[in-house]
Amino acid sequence: MPLAKRIIPCLDVDAGRVVKGVHFAKVKDAGDPVELAKRYSQQGADELVFLDITASQQKRDTMKGVVREVARVIDIPFTVGGGIKKLEDARDILLSGADKVSINTAAVKDPQLITQLMSIFGKQCVVVAIDAKRNYQVNKDKKRKQNIFKADRREYWFEVKIYGGMEGTGIDAIEWSKRVESLGAGEILLTSIDADGTENGYDIELVDAICKSVNIPVIASGGCGSPSHMFQVFKDTDVDAALAASIFHYDKSTVDKVKKYLMENGIKVRIE
Repeated sequence: MPLAKRIIPCLDVDAGRVVKGVHFAKVKDAGDPVELAKRYSQQGADELVFLDITASQQKRDTMKGVVREVARVIDIPFTVGGGIKKLEDARDILLSGADKVSINTAAVKDPQLITQLMSIFGKQCVVVAIDAKRNYQVNKDKKRKQNIFKADRREYWFEVKIYGGMEGTGIDAIEWSKRVESLGAGEILLTSIDADGTENGYDIELVDAICKSVNIPVIASGGCGSPSHMFQVFKDTDVDAALAASIFHYDKSTVDKVKKYLMENGIKVRIE
């Protein structure tokens, strides 16, 4: 029996408020994180992701107080990321009520942190977030591994970005996904910066490539604007979960309505 696909609302938090942007920029207010978390939990969300989106850029710790408040009002698995730089940060977040921690910038800066977190807290607690963007500067040097794609006669590869998408790394996202799996990641949260906030649908090409490269669960993120986009990513890739923000924050749909739509279209989801 195939596992049920998960629907995961995402709370991008800045200065204690949920925000939403486009391509990781032009953010606007979307509401109170505690109120939204409670609403999504009651609607039947399978999990919740909370990302303190400016913590790494501002080189500060994640807002543990807000994490505690959110944890108090939900009864579903809860992943927290943003500003987690070392084991102590992860421990603090888990003690504040999170079930899993998500690392991105810190994983790139210190890949062994993935293994350390896995060894202490268990693989199931470790989510590695990968923010990827198309890069049209194709390196012809064969020593440097890049997975090359082509569209409209243009070649490109998917580059890992850090510090909230602000800084390039020169790392190929597909190769990085394989490496984080080997280091002990239990799950990958994959966000397409190109698709983020566009509401034009998930980046199927990127999601499919990553899903085919690893054996751990992958969460697709970036670009969801309708329930049909979730149907498409589940139909066209082996992704385990679909994460969305705008569609839920701005009342375009609700978690329960999305699940009903998916179920009616042959996608197995958990209905309470």
